[in-house]
Amino acid sequence: MTTEEKLQHFLNASIEDAQNRSQKMISDYKEALAKIADEHKAETLKKAELQIKVEEDKLQRNRNKEISKQVLHIKRKITKKQAELKDKLFVEVAHMLEEYMSTEDYTKLLVKEIKEAVDIAGESDVTIYIDPADSESLSKLEMMTGASLTISEYSFMGGTRAVIRDRNILIDNSFAKKLEEAKENFNFNGGISHE
Repeated sequence: MTTEEKLQHFLNASIEDAQNRSQKMISDYKEALAKIADEHKAETLKKAELQIKVEEDKLQRNRNKEISKQVLHIKRKITKKQAELKDKLFVEVAHMLEEYMSTEDYTKLLVKEIKEAVDIAGESDVTIYIDPADSESLSKLEMMTGASLTISEYSFMGGTRAVIRDRNILIDNSFAKKLEEAKENFNFNGGISHE
């Protein structure tokens, strides 16, 4: 081999070696870049998923807050409507009580309540009050029951009230009291609750 051939062979070998090392360096660099790109991609994906989760949670909270707000608004409307209906219902009941007070059954009820008050009083003095609206029936009721009756100074919508002072007993069979109790115990899930 001549010197020129040797030089050519050395040049070719050097170029090939340089190319191999260059290819290896490029390959290693590409792998390193791919690894960095994969890590960056994974980290970016993780951040994006976390951001999505945070936004989903925020949307869920906002939706729940809005739902709660709407539910509260609806409940207030229902409560207001129930109060209106309850008032309307008890106005009708009061009107029906007024009509009932003109019946013979009402007179029988008064007689029954008066006799019960007398029985409860026994030997004690009892003051039995009737509503001013029933004043026209005073003598009739006294005759039917044998009890002395007093016309109340104020209206209690009908019925009777009796006071046994020496035993500190008030027997309140007034329609006003019964209506008040019915109104207090009334609910729209089934009328009057009995506990």
